[in-house]
Amino acid sequence: MAKKEFSVTVYGATGFTGRLVAEYLSERKIKRWAIAGRNHAKLEALRAELGKSDGPAIIKADAERPETLQALCERSQVVLTTVGPYQLYGTPLVEACAQNGTDYVDLCGESNWIRAMIDRFEATARQSGARLIFSAGFDSIPSDLGVWFLQKEAIRRFGSPAPRVKGRVRALKGGASGGTLASMKEVLRAGMRNPEVLRLLNDPFALTPGFSGPAQPTGLVPEYDQVEGKWAIPFVMAPINTKTVHRTNYLLGFPYGRDFTYDEMQYTTLADTAKAIAGLATRLNPFGGRMPRPGEGPSKEERESGFFEVVFFGEYPDGRRLTASIYGQRDPGYGATSRMVAETALALAEKKSPGGIYTPAALLAEELLLRLPQNAGITFRMEDG
Repeated sequence: MAKKEFSVTVYGATGFTGRLVAEYLSERKIKRWAIAGRNHAKLEALRAELGKSDGPAIIKADAERPETLQALCERSQVVLTTVGPYQLYGTPLVEACAQNGTDYVDLCGESNWIRAMIDRFEATARQSGARLIFSAGFDSIPSDLGVWFLQKEAIRRFGSPAPRVKGRVRALKGGASGGTLASMKEVLRAGMRNPEVLRLLNDPFALTPGFSGPAQPTGLVPEYDQVEGKWAIPFVMAPINTKTVHRTNYLLGFPYGRDFTYDEMQYTTLADTAKAIAGLATRLNPFGGRMPRPGEGPSKEERESGFFEVVFFGEYPDGRRLTASIYGQRDPGYGATSRMVAETALALAEKKSPGGIYTPAALLAEELLLRLPQNAGITFRMEDG
């Protein structure tokens, strides 16, 4: 395939998260990249704000005009899109990328839409050579890479993967953008309109067509962790993260085993546990406070003072255990996410592999385990040796 004009194009670059991605790529002094969106004047203003004489090129593209997406794909090796809710605005771009052999990366946490894209476009992507990667931000890179990292060590130590892994958010400081909350609400609306969407949302194996593993813990009942001495409550990102982890296992030929069991929860205080029980069925804004509108999000100071830590416990029936953790600088949803998705796109641009629809760990685990600590302030470690 002939070399395309741009290695990475950020579609939706003037949105809240897209702007953070563009700033990061500019700081990284990436060559041959572009910013894309509907409003040329806003793109010009962003490029001026970046303040680089050799800054990104500009591509005008609009999901309501398929010919502009076609041109975008013809010029770009990888399209990184932050334009959500994806089930409202994302399908035309996925289709264009799959048809044109253009690689694609997004931040989608809408599992019902991801399954629809797998069903509609995986065969097309395999034929064209396009590699499509969903959920390359806080949902679901820490979970996806964390389990992969732990299982690799489990196989090295014990000769077999841990059949049971628990993911627990040990610490988290950060906020939500209006775009993220809009996506969450759109998923809920889709579920209320269509019972099949509700089934997919509740199915941990929704992203593994043709395969269903053993019954999985729901992660919905608060529990006390004797090892950590803390309460664990439901984690808002768990429904997409657990599905992504199971899809990685499926795509890689079940290195975690066909009987693999995984859940995610969040450590908290006893007082917050009571609040979680009281509001579990009705709480729409898990981040608290005023719900931001699309285009809004945490301030620079909030992003830079934020952080996250996720711990993974691998367990065997005979009592053997091992523990891994991931720590990320900056707030998880935006400061860290913008770096994770950007490094995923950059790694994908350098990777040679067959076309298809992948998870971050299924295609790029080794690359991201090198790039994220080196460039994005995200570290991985074994806590027990």
